Amino acid sequence: MAGLRIAIVSTDGANVNNHFGMAKRFLIYDCNDKITFVEERQTESLSVGDPDHSFDAEKFGRIAALLKDCSKIYVTQIGEVPASKLEELGIEPVIHEGPIANIV
Repeated sequence: MAGLRIAIVSTDGANVNNHFGMAKRFLIYDCNDKITFVEERQTESLSVGDPDHSFDAEKFGRIAALLKDCSKIYVTQIGEVPASKLEELGIEPVIHEGPIANIV
């Protein structure tokens, strides 16, 4: 993972443990020879709590702007539409659950 910047969805700061749509923050890390915490970026949740909600392109745009310098985002789950939109922006969604330390 040399030279990558990644985003992680975590509620506790130690584990990848939340759905992309429920994220209220992104933990940003640089990955070179080791994983180094850079910053926390606060966000609004994309999801409104209804699994059948429509995709909010405006809200997604604000969230995606927070991730524009990241190559990957680690989440426990992500919907098909947000995943494909992130991929269009060059951000790879990675499904992962567990300790952030296990990513490297």
